[in-house]
Amino acid sequence: MDSIGDKGLAVVAATCKELQELRVFPSDVHGEEDNNASVTEVGLVAISAGCPKLHSILYFCKQMTNAALIAVAKNCPNFIRFRLCILEPHKPDHITFQSLDEGFGAIVQACKGLRRLSVSGLLTDQVFLYIGMYAEQLEMLSIAFAGDTDKGMLYVLNGCKKMRKLEIRDSPFGNAALLADVGRYETMRSLWMSSCEVTLGGCKRLAQNSPRLNVEIINENENNGMEQNEEDEREKVDKLYLYRTVVGTRKDAPPYVRIL
Repeated sequence: MDSIGDKGLAVVAATCKELQELRVFPSDVHGEEDNNASVTEVGLVAISAGCPKLHSILYFCKQMTNAALIAVAKNCPNFIRFRLCILEPHKPDHITFQSLDEGFGAIVQACKGLRRLSVSGLLTDQVFLYIGMYAEQLEMLSIAFAGDTDKGMLYVLNGCKKMRKLEIRDSPFGNAALLADVGRYETMRSLWMSSCEVTLGGCKRLAQNSPRLNVEIINENENNGMEQNEEDEREKVDKLYLYRTVVGTRKDAPPYVRIL
């Protein structure tokens, strides 16, 4: 738990030289406890400097800097899993107040074997350009509260040829990104999008053009008795789940899941 604090992580860094995997979870996700009980970029840099064999990390923290991420990339280029979650969405570098594009860019440039990545904090389309350019081995990417335009998602889909699972939530990607290269999804395992800019009409076009894909719309708050001819295709979908199929649509979907 993050109650270990940066000082506790410094002890780990000084004594656990063979450490390969680290997961730090939030003890107080609502921020009601003393901030001194949480971990910051200081603890992450200490771990990376003291544990050169580290290759997998899940790190929940309340702040981060580009300088820290650049240092981590330099210290631990062998990451295969790097998952960083800043608890406050859209939070920038807390020293320079810039986006964290350059920090995550350093991670994907240095860590050539990276297969799983989770990004958070203030991020623009630039970070996805870096990911598409350098994360050649990336198989799974999780995105939340990030990006500016459809270009961000397109950078990833066009660049990460080994992508298998893409998870996106609360980001400004819409139909243009979703429909730009429909054939790309047949090389992936799944795509999940929630609280984005994708519309019902876009999802229908995707389903029509890709009979070998299951396109599921999930809306637990929707009135399932709504007549289809009364639907507004411009309405944003709550959740989209897309995956390959060789046997057609499934028969066990609950009422709030609509298969297109």
